[in-house]
Amino acid sequence: MTQLATQNPPLTASAELGWSRLPASYAIPTTPPTLAEAREYCARLARTHYENFSVASWFLPRRLRQHFFNVYAYCRISDDLGDEVGDTAASLELLDQWQYELDACYEGVPKHPVFVALAETVRTFDIPKHEFSDLLIAFRQDQTVTRFETFDDVLAYCHYSANPVGHLVLYLCGYRDPERQQLSDFTCTALQLANFWQDVTVDYAKGRIYLPLEDLRRFHVSEDDIARNQNTPAFCAMMKFEVERARDWFRQGLPLIGNVDHELAIDLDLFSRGGQEILHAIEKQGFAVLGNRPAISNPRKLALVARAALGKLLGVGATRGAKGGAKA
Repeated sequence: MTQLATQNPPLTASAELGWSRLPASYAIPTTPPTLAEAREYCARLARTHYENFSVASWFLPRRLRQHFFNVYAYCRISDDLGDEVGDTAASLELLDQWQYELDACYEGVPKHPVFVALAETVRTFDIPKHEFSDLLIAFRQDQTVTRFETFDDVLAYCHYSANPVGHLVLYLCGYRDPERQQLSDFTCTALQLANFWQDVTVDYAKGRIYLPLEDLRRFHVSEDDIARNQNTPAFCAMMKFEVERARDWFRQGLPLIGNVDHELAIDLDLFSRGGQEILHAIEKQGFAVLGNRPAISNPRKLALVARAALGKLLGVGATRGAKGGAKA
């Protein structure tokens, strides 16, 4: 955007309704908080809204923890603006207001605590704005696009909905080369696909189908099968195909773990294995995900965390170093 974002556009009745359906703390204040207040806001949001993030943060270097909180808070609220308002027009207006705040962040005049804290992160790591605004493209798309004709269309959506998150993690850890970003894209896309295949029923209740329509036709699956939670042999065969496809994307991203420092490698390994566990859970129930959302059991979650903790204690991979590409 070329115009200065020194002031958010006036609230319409639709936008006011949208904000009223979200936590009051999400609203954009008239005056900005202090940096200390903004940091605490992001840390509190990260610690209370996503248990997996709290677990992962155990393995982060202390110097990076606040910056990860800041990025997570941005992603969390962005996602809620797109998914928790329940009104397309209101969501689109709120996402526009969030974009104004992002612009203001890069111009040095933000008001929302997330962007007051994020401005420090952006300056410290020289993060391009498009890595944040690309996520908003996906959340806007969610308001109007509910079907995907081809797998390439799904991948194009993941380019905006998932891959920027991996890029942001790499920036925070000092990596900005295209080679690592490409490997990260494989893993982030695979994680997004795993979530899609896990949540077919949940997404359909929101009016969305992320399974490619070309695959529904190929396997002779109808939308009515999904609507009625009919785990037909044809549907399960299709899901087996989609699970193997996601596993292939995980495999393509695995080399990234050996091309970053030990601390980041632990997190990458944890999240990659977590995504693959979702696929394993789908397979374990015969790919019958309709009306029966697959989940990772608590013992498996504990095993994943214990494995990561053991890796940290033993320093496994600590001498791998950062091979190839450029480090900031």
